[in-house]
Amino acid sequence: MDRPAYNYDIVKHFVHWSILWGAVSVLVGVIISFQLVMPQLNFGEYLSYGRLRPVHTNAGIFGFAVGGFFALFYYMVQRLCRVPIWSNGLARFQLWLFNIIIVLSAVTLLLGFSQSKEYHEMEWPIDILIAVLWVGFTINILMTIFKRREPQMYISLWFMMAALIGVAVLFVVNGLSVPVTLFKSYSAFAGTNDANVQWWYGHNAVAMVLTVPPLAVFYYFLPKSTGVPIYSHRLGIVAFWSLIFMYLWTGAHHLLWTPIPDWVQTLAMAFSIMLIAPSWGSVINGYLSMNGQWHQMRENYLVKFFILAITFYGLQTLQGPMQAVRSFSGFIHYTEWIPGHVHMGTMGWITLLICGAFYYLAPRLYGRELYSIPLANLHFWLVLIGQLIYSVSMWIAGVVQASMWHSLNDDGSLTYTFVDSLLAMYPYWWIRGLGGVIYLLGIGVFVYNIAMTARGAQTPQQAAQQA
Repeated sequence: MDRPAYNYDIVKHFVHWSILWGAVSVLVGVIISFQLVMPQLNFGEYLSYGRLRPVHTNAGIFGFAVGGFFALFYYMVQRLCRVPIWSNGLARFQLWLFNIIIVLSAVTLLLGFSQSKEYHEMEWPIDILIAVLWVGFTINILMTIFKRREPQMYISLWFMMAALIGVAVLFVVNGLSVPVTLFKSYSAFAGTNDANVQWWYGHNAVAMVLTVPPLAVFYYFLPKSTGVPIYSHRLGIVAFWSLIFMYLWTGAHHLLWTPIPDWVQTLAMAFSIMLIAPSWGSVINGYLSMNGQWHQMRENYLVKFFILAITFYGLQTLQGPMQAVRSFSGFIHYTEWIPGHVHMGTMGWITLLICGAFYYLAPRLYGRELYSIPLANLHFWLVLIGQLIYSVSMWIAGVVQASMWHSLNDDGSLTYTFVDSLLAMYPYWWIRGLGGVIYLLGIGVFVYNIAMTARGAQTPQQAAQQA
């Protein structure tokens, strides 16, 4: 049989750049965490917390996560369709444009050019470049699927196609604006409509960037790393269609207790709670796939990454709907609880999954064994411990903060001032910074391990044998 000439070179380049931007994102995240407790670390206007924070979020979400999904999609689509990428030239163009956009975004955000929309801060010229980038990527993936030699459509392909279409619709609609100058525009929407569209985009960016693509990756790489099939392809398909239907209605749960109409809030709240079912459909599918294989959690270093990743996804999709209930949202919204919730997903679910997939790819991309499995295990434990310290400290801080905000004296006056609640956060912010440093050390171990594998350095076992 003819063996397709898969293009792994483009996969390798996206892996490298994704890792670079991920390391930058975590480093900036650690810096801004300490800026809150050490104001002297705000080095002037351009390196202040307000400028660095969107650089951190965009480098993490779009540089590391999206860059990683570019790499993994290109790898998976070739293997699942048994054909090479439709256009190698288009993929190379996408690689260059991707990195140009990341650099332009970082520079303009540091200079203060921003639409001030969460996860969509970049101004209109960069928005146009992002649209071009995504259209090129979408065409390349869809054409590869259309030309496939494998008749069966595996579940990962469904998640991939949904991400391609969903991101395009969400980004373009939320980015509609009226340009005033090269770096200034005003949203095409106004007032509550603007807020509603923004969080329709914002929460579904979480869906179509940080949920659907990683599930595509999970459904492919868990079976590949364990050597056993996914428990139920049918359950995966049912979870897919119900997830896609329910997610698009949930954005307004970010706007509870605001001037958004009550029926919109209630609709979002109801669908957020229902979202537990399809989310946990994939979690249960992953767990049941491990029937008789749980020993691999000890023996196969890759499995730890994927199973802990889907576990954090499951916890995230329980905590999120709980936060969408009006009474609970009224207590914890705008507190430190929210960063704890978000980072359980980004530091636990997304990063563990992508790192596990990159470890799986490393021997196949570089033609040699991973430099050090013990270092991969060390990386796992460092990022797990760092993430838990971060999230748990922020959950406790959020409850303390909310309790102080809601505490009243007998005469109805506030028991604590805002400054009192601010000062109470300092110990938790220090703990969060410590968790971030531990997590950054884990990322450093990961970068070193991949770099040594790429260089073809002798593994520690090989060096010991020669000695």
